[in-house]
Amino acid sequence: HGETLAMKGLTLNCLGKKDEAYEFVRRGLRNDLKSHVCWHVYGLLQRSDKKYDEAIKCYRNALKLDKDNLQILRDLSLLQIQMRDLEGYRETRYQLLQLRPTQRASWIGYAIAYHLLKDYDTALRLLEEFRKTQQVPPNKIDYEYSELLLFQNDVMREGNLFQESLEHIEAYEKQICDQLKVEEIKGEMLLKLGRLEEAASVYRVLIDRNAENWSYYEGLEKALQPSTVEKRLQIYVEVGNINPRAVSPKRLPLNFLSGQKFREKIGKFLRVNFSKGCPPLFTTLKSLYSNQEKVAVIQELVTGYESSLKTCDLFSPNESGEKEPPTTLLWVRYFLAQHFDKLGKRALALEYINAAIESTPTLIELFYVKAKIYKHAGNLKEAAKWMDEAQSLDTADRFINSKCAKYMLRAGMIKEAEEMCSKFTREGTSSMDNLNEMQCMWFQTECATSYQSLGKYGDALKKCHEIERHFFEITDDQFDFHTYCMRKMTLRAYVDLLKLEDVLRRHSFYFKAARCAIEIYLKLHDNPLTNESQEQEVNSENLSAKELKKMLSKQRRAQKKAKLEEERRHAERERQQKNQKKRRDEEEEETSGPKEELVPEKLERIENPLEEAVKFLTPLKNLVADCIDTHLLAFEIYFRKGKFLLMLQSVKRAHAIDADNPWLHECLIRFSKAVSDHSNLHETINKVLTQEMKKIFAKKNYESFNEEFLKKKSNSVEHLLSGAKMMYFLDNSRQEKAISIATQLDETMSDRNVKTCTKVLEALLDGSFGSLQLQAEDYRTACHKLFPLATAFMPMANEDDKSPAMNNATINHDVLSNEI
Repeated sequence: HGETLAMKGLTLNCLGKKDEAYEFVRRGLRNDLKSHVCWHVYGLLQRSDKKYDEAIKCYRNALKLDKDNLQILRDLSLLQIQMRDLEGYRETRYQLLQLRPTQRASWIGYAIAYHLLKDYDTALRLLEEFRKTQQVPPNKIDYEYSELLLFQNDVMREGNLFQESLEHIEAYEKQICDQLKVEEIKGEMLLKLGRLEEAASVYRVLIDRNAENWSYYEGLEKALQPSTVEKRLQIYVEVGNINPRAVSPKRLPLNFLSGQKFREKIGKFLRVNFSKGCPPLFTTLKSLYSNQEKVAVIQELVTGYESSLKTCDLFSPNESGEKEPPTTLLWVRYFLAQHFDKLGKRALALEYINAAIESTPTLIELFYVKAKIYKHAGNLKEAAKWMDEAQSLDTADRFINSKCAKYMLRAGMIKEAEEMCSKFTREGTSSMDNLNEMQCMWFQTECATSYQSLGKYGDALKKCHEIERHFFEITDDQFDFHTYCMRKMTLRAYVDLLKLEDVLRRHSFYFKAARCAIEIYLKLHDNPLTNESQEQEVNSENLSAKELKKMLSKQRRAQKKAKLEEERRHAERERQQKNQKKRRDEEEEETSGPKEELVPEKLERIENPLEEAVKFLTPLKNLVADCIDTHLLAFEIYFRKGKFLLMLQSVKRAHAIDADNPWLHECLIRFSKAVSDHSNLHETINKVLTQEMKKIFAKKNYESFNEEFLKKKSNSVEHLLSGAKMMYFLDNSRQEKAISIATQLDETMSDRNVKTCTKVLEALLDGSFGSLQLQAEDYRTACHKLFPLATAFMPMANEDDKSPAMNNATINHDVLSNEI
């Protein structure tokens, strides 16, 4: 009996016996193809395995046999909204509305379908019809009714029905719970409709309610339209008089004031905050640092305060009055350390922070800033050391613990970072597993980058795949909310959730993980990992007896260390398996069975790395198309696959975003040379490529295009490096000229910093200009004079002292010098 077999299959599926379940359901279907129950059960099985497209097909087959089955229609509608089949969702919701016109969810679901399809008029008509059926007295506040009204208003505003939105909110404001939202909508709509006086009074009410919300001041300025800087300042003075303790009316005028007026206001602002002892003062003012004139005023004032406070405990020696407490000088030095760090004067910044630490060695913020200065200076080991010092002053502070772990990861101290995090993870499990379980993605992205810089590609890929799984789970988790939100009437939050899920992989965590994975897969494609023993045999042939002895000793030490590490891991794994077996069994019953285990050794020895890279690239191409790196990473993949039209698509999209990007310049020359070198291209493809490249190269050949690029960007280290690389790539007889261009360190260079100079050193070491050990050492010495604290440029006593990153000649510059 088909239906009985299908139901047995469904029961087995709930017990976690997948294979048996599928066998019984398929047998059931074979015995009764005309049964809607069999098709429905087959759909449920596919849904539990996350095969939503297949499940939709099964539900549609079930509906052909029983078109008015409510349960099947509901299940189908859930899958359609999950897969964003909005047209199909609208049809299904219409059928449900016809079958159950008295149910609230039928009306709301149908209205949301039209809203998501941007048919706002129909959505509003449906919502209004439904609202009329709600028996809520005018004087009573009902939360669900309030949410319905606000959702209605949201739809009006999205449909640009500003007048209707204002009338609607004024008519029902007494029945809405969220009074703050009511006032914000009023202010926004009055501005859009040009009723400026009324808008100004609304924004004044909002500022009285929250004087620290910057958007309210923006609205008030738009409403009052001040014609001069004085009138603009007067707005903030008036607000400041009404709210004397508010910071925003004092801070915001600093954005538009200049000259003497700016000096006066910033002086007063700084003094008050220094006296009070306000740690985030520099962060509050950091946005002013794009204006050199304002920076000079701040520096002059604060250095003056520091010298005066040292001598007479007053902000100015000409003042008389109550003396400042000793903490004022401390906060002034704290500010100056951050100020000079921002300006790139690390030595001076360290002087000030050391003076502050000497006076108060128990203040966490001081060690935190000292670590930050070392990080910006390029010395990540020292930065991690000082951040560890900061966290040791308060081991119960989760923020400083996380910061310390992050700095340790940047310095390649992965084991220490794991131990640091273990203070806040669950006991009895490894902190790595617990952080993965908690979807702690900042840790995993940093971990992946750290493993990448150490050359541990398998471990790095494992972290990238774990992050990818988190995003899949977040997408999948929305399934539970499709029915819940309609039942609870949290419609605004529900629509926001759907919009967020549509662009979820735009998030920086996904981008970092995808970028890291793609870079590793490209590297594995170019240099596949060979058998280590074979590699060692080849290397040992070219070594002297002394070098061979040294290498064998090194290998023995490494093997011993690896063995101990493996034993420790094995013991840890066994302990975890015992602790987690029960929990895993429970999870497997709930979800679609156990996930494939991510084994680093398998991941780094993948057969087709480019196909894996494309999997990470696809979401970026769809969602992060406005970022040039997306298209350049795409180019690198397609270049290796030999897909010329996709290469063209990538460089064209990148060119539209930033035509002068140094990486793009390299891609263009490599691409055009590949096209000209490839003789057996199809005639049509060749014609398209030639036509499109003419538009970009403007009838120039590679050499003249490269020379023009070098002239145009002669004051940028990064651009000169790319131009020099391409000069050598096109003609390796010009090696000397290319190196002299790439290694320029004049003061006129706009981007002469640790990060860009590390890129140049990396290029000198990795063979981009041929074999250049001597020139690389000369460049390292020159950079060391400029950046004495940066570990990348420190002179090396002997080979043993080299960091793993140097040994591989693949310095990860983003890790070595993450400049903020």
